[in-house]
Amino acid sequence: MLRSLFCLTVAIAITVPARGDGPADNQTENVRRIPKLGVEVPAEKRAELEAGLKELRGKIDDLRKRNNAKVNELLPDIEIFHKAVNDALVYQELFDPKEVEFAPKLIITGLERAASLAKGESPWTSDKGLVVRGFVSKLDGSVQPYGLVVPEVYDSHNGPASRCDIWLHGRGETLSEFNFLKDRMTNVGAISPSGVIVLHPYGRYSNAFKFAGEVDVFEALASTERRYRIDPSLIAMRGFSMGGAGAWHLAVHHPHRWFAANPGAGFSETPDFLRVFQKQDLKPLWWEKTLWQWYDCPVWVNNLKGLPTVAYSGELDSQKQAADVMEAAMQAAGMQLRHIIGPDTKHAYTPQAKEEVDRRLTALEMFAGDFGNTEVTFTTCTLRYPRRSFVTIDELEEHWKPGSIQIDLSGEIRFSAKGITAFTVDSDPGYYIDQDSLDVVVNEGLPGAPPDDPNSEEYSVGTVPALSDRSLKFSVHKIGDRWHLGPRTNEIGLRKKHGLTGPIDDAFMESFLFVAPTGKAWNELPSQWSNSELTRAKEHWRRHFRGVARVKNDAQITPDDIAKHNLVLWGDPGSNAVLSQIIAKLPIKWTAEQIQVGGGVFPANQHAVVAIYPNPLNPKKYVVLNSSFTFREFAYLNNARQVPMLPDWAVVDLTTPPNSVWPGKIVAADFFDERWQLKPLKPVNSRP
Repeated sequence: MLRSLFCLTVAIAITVPARGDGPADNQTENVRRIPKLGVEVPAEKRAELEAGLKELRGKIDDLRKRNNAKVNELLPDIEIFHKAVNDALVYQELFDPKEVEFAPKLIITGLERAASLAKGESPWTSDKGLVVRGFVSKLDGSVQPYGLVVPEVYDSHNGPASRCDIWLHGRGETLSEFNFLKDRMTNVGAISPSGVIVLHPYGRYSNAFKFAGEVDVFEALASTERRYRIDPSLIAMRGFSMGGAGAWHLAVHHPHRWFAANPGAGFSETPDFLRVFQKQDLKPLWWEKTLWQWYDCPVWVNNLKGLPTVAYSGELDSQKQAADVMEAAMQAAGMQLRHIIGPDTKHAYTPQAKEEVDRRLTALEMFAGDFGNTEVTFTTCTLRYPRRSFVTIDELEEHWKPGSIQIDLSGEIRFSAKGITAFTVDSDPGYYIDQDSLDVVVNEGLPGAPPDDPNSEEYSVGTVPALSDRSLKFSVHKIGDRWHLGPRTNEIGLRKKHGLTGPIDDAFMESFLFVAPTGKAWNELPSQWSNSELTRAKEHWRRHFRGVARVKNDAQITPDDIAKHNLVLWGDPGSNAVLSQIIAKLPIKWTAEQIQVGGGVFPANQHAVVAIYPNPLNPKKYVVLNSSFTFREFAYLNNARQVPMLPDWAVVDLTTPPNSVWPGKIVAADFFDERWQLKPLKPVNSRP
């Protein structure tokens, strides 16, 4: 029946146009739904598709029962088809009658793969050209798709490993999993460099490859590297429009992962883009402006030193602003951006520009890899991004105040650092080391040294041995104003570090579990609000980040859950048994009568707490109180708005109902300090 429904006579190229982002999208009231609801599927078609889905689900379940490692590894390549069609039907995300007609193709492809795998075969794994595959995400256990363009010359057994270009797609408000697969099965895409594997991550929909979308890029890349012979020193980060925005931020946050970056159009920061492109009047609260630094690329511009970057813009494209902003930031940092311009061109990539970019990236291949590179410059605002090449930042003086380091391993080891209090060097073998030990020198004066002291301009913290493979490994930490060789020891208590940095949104870039309350709440209004926010969180995680959040009741939580997941606790200490168990170990005091935080006291019958903190039951993971990701529907209208909206903790006045921007009226909010302690209460309306 399904085969009779589907007859593909020509290749269908999907288009996913961005909305105009006009003045109406600056209004926080009556925000339009994203994604919009799709067309009604005729009853007969729906019944036929549901029958096909039932058959495919049965085949998947039969394969899973085999408990075979190879089968389990390849099952996501089949499950992506079931998820795409099933979700499109369940959530009304078939947006055009042509999509209804295409749906049987996805089910048929899934059934064909299932039949092959049942026979111990997997022919799609050696296909050339357009290939769609899948993986299971660590975040929520959902199956996520990605697309590949595998060149005919690719050899899985012989010859050199392949270069891989990651291409990030543009904004598409109807780019469901269904439409992503449809596009990846019928359209080569914007780029197809000769002899290069092109990876198209889905990025979990339309979020500019931030947050869960950022994680998706690396999960798709890891899956590709497991399955194909990819040269890890020849991976390029590329994209256009929203994908250009993603390429900018992934370049500056992870510069050691790419041999080249090629962002096109898009945006590279939040405030100027929204003023110029969206004509939005911005009035950020102080922590909003602070948190713009997470994805505002000019703050991180020093990380482009040593990363070959070729930007592209159409001459007449308003999104040329992204590269113009970065060009100015690079110039201020002593760099000149290679910016290729498509003459008399609006929001499009010209064929001539593509050829020029490809020529330049091909020429850069011979310089790929940092073997023998002894110098590193690195800036970070958060230990979410602690590493470049052989340097890992272990501590910052204060999160969201940029920390930077310059270090040179040639000859004696020299470094200068600002805003950093500890770091580690762990180099690959082969750095030029002709001594058994090397002096570690700080390129700044020893605190308290008189002007005539040789240490007034620089000082040594000691020597480190060269290891047997001609590499180096050592740590340095700061006490007061002075650097000391070795890791920090005998430290008691918590500290912000990689994986435990805040803000609230950081918890949703690792595996998380919603914990629903089953007990009697202390107060009715906060209970109603928390239950409503939990319902909303589940819906919007699926709608915007395209997964199904794991949910358990508080009484069902096991030691394994505590070990594996960030726990998102809903309710209050009266209603949530896990929250009741840990509340005394949190710096926030919460009783049935009042909430006390940072010196402020708030009536508990009309306020709620949202917060993130290391889990007292497992300090390697977070607990989050009463929050999912913190941007809401208004931010869906423009990807540059999709930034963290709350810091490490906030108190919400529930007498003001939630809206498209806030979960209620924020009456207090702040970051914890580097030791996860409260700071003195800061007025909400303080100057940014």
